[in-house]
Amino acid sequence: MILAFTLAGIVLIGVLGFIGRRKPVADLAEWTVGGRRFGAVTMWFLQAGEVFTTFTFLGMAGLAFSGGVAAMYALPYVPIAYVVLFFLAKRLWTMGKERGYLTQGDFLEDRYRSRALGTLSAVLGVVFVLPYLQLQITGLGLIVRLVTGDTASGTLSMVTGSVLVVAFVLWAGLRGVAATSYFKDGIMLVALVVLIIAVPTHFAGGIPAVFHRIEQLHPEKLVVHSGANDHVWFVTSMLVSAIGVGLMTLPHSWPALMSARDPKVLRRNYAWMPVYELSLLLPMVIGFAAILVVPKGSDPNGVLLTLSKDALPGWVTGIVVVAATATAMVPAAGILIGISSLVARNIVRVRSGRRQFWINHGTVVLACTLALVLGIFRPDLLANLLLLTYSGSVQLAPANLLGFLRRVPVGKGPVLAGLVAGELVVIWLTFVDTQLAGTVNVGLVGLGVNVVVLALAAVVAPRRTALVEAA
Repeated sequence: MILAFTLAGIVLIGVLGFIGRRKPVADLAEWTVGGRRFGAVTMWFLQAGEVFTTFTFLGMAGLAFSGGVAAMYALPYVPIAYVVLFFLAKRLWTMGKERGYLTQGDFLEDRYRSRALGTLSAVLGVVFVLPYLQLQITGLGLIVRLVTGDTASGTLSMVTGSVLVVAFVLWAGLRGVAATSYFKDGIMLVALVVLIIAVPTHFAGGIPAVFHRIEQLHPEKLVVHSGANDHVWFVTSMLVSAIGVGLMTLPHSWPALMSARDPKVLRRNYAWMPVYELSLLLPMVIGFAAILVVPKGSDPNGVLLTLSKDALPGWVTGIVVVAATATAMVPAAGILIGISSLVARNIVRVRSGRRQFWINHGTVVLACTLALVLGIFRPDLLANLLLLTYSGSVQLAPANLLGFLRRVPVGKGPVLAGLVAGELVVIWLTFVDTQLAGTVNVGLVGLGVNVVVLALAAVVAPRRTALVEAA
C-alpha cells in the first residue's frame, strides 16, 4: 500500500509540474525566471520550497535524535538571513531586471567586468550544488526503502522520480517548480501536523510528556554540550548558514528571486517567511520523541518514518511518505534549473540564444542522470563534496556583498584572490587536516582568510581596477 501511495504521489508531482506551463517556453529567460511575473502567493511557495528539502523534513528529526537541542541551530539562521534580504532584495531585483541577470554568474561578471569571475563562480556553483542534487535523489530512494524494506523499490522510486522531474523541468521550467511547490508545502504541513499530534501522544502521552521523560532519562540532550556539536559548532554553523542564505551564495536561489513581479512581492515574503520557519520545530519534536524509543546508533535519517509507521495507519503513513518524496523532488527541480542556467550562461558560452537554450536543456538531462547513476551505484562518491556545499559556497559572500553596493569599491583581482584563497582553506580543512579547525565551521575560517586576502590585495591593486560604476 505504501509503495502504491508513493508512486502515485511521484506521478502526481510530475503531472503538476507539466501543467504549470502557461505558454510555450520561447527563451531561457522565460524558462529560468518565469518571465519575471510571479506574484506574492507563487513567490511564497517557490521560496519556501527552497528551504524545506529532504534535509529539513527528515534531517531535522535525525539531527534532534542524534544531537538533541544542537539541532536548534537551524531555527535562527533563516530569519536572520531574511532580515538581510528584506533590505537587499529590492536592489538585487532592480539590477537583475535592468541588466538581464538570470544567474549569480551573470551578476558577478557584470559587476566586476570579469568573465573569469563569472565563469569561476559558475563552476564552483555547479560543483557545490551537484552533491546537493544527489542528496535529494538519494533521499527519495531512502524514504521508500525505509518504509518498504525493499531496496529495489527505493531504486524504482529514484528512477521514476528523476525521469518525471527532468520531464517537467524541461517542459515548464521554473513555472513547473512553482506549481509543484504548492502541493509540496501543503502536503508537508498536513503530514507534520498529523505527526506532531500522533507520534508524541502514541509514544509518551503528548509533547510535554516527551520532554519531561527526556529530562529524566537523557538530560544531556537538552543542552548544547562538548563534542562534535558543541557551542562553537552551534554558533559558527549558524553564522555560515545565515551569511550564505542572506548574501545569496547558493546558485539555485537566484532564479526564484529574479522571478518576482516586483520588489514589493519579495519584501512581503521576507517579512513573513521567518514565521513560517517555525514549522522546522515540528520534525525536531519528532526527533526528540525518537530518543525515547529508537535504539541508539540507528540511522538518524530514518527516525521520522520509523515512528510514523509505528504510530499511524498504513494509509496515513503513505501520505507522510508522499510528503517526504515531495521534499526531495521539488527542490531537486529547482537545483537543476540553477545548475543548467549556470552552465548555459556562464560556462559554455555561445552567442545564439537558441543554442544556449538547448545547452541548458541538455545540462538538465546530464546533471540529473549523473546524480541518479551515482546515487544508485556510488552514493559515497559525491558524499564528501556535500561537505563543501555550504562552507564552499559561502566564499562567494564577499564578492556578492561588494557587488550589491552602488559603487563596487574593488576590482576583480582582489575578489578572485580572496575567493581562491578561501576555497583552498576550506578544501584543506575539510579533506586534509580535518582536526585543525576543531569544531569551528570551516566555512567561517575560509571566509576569514578570504576577507583578509581580498583586503590586502585591494590595497596593492592598481586603482584603475576599482570603482566600477553601478548599473
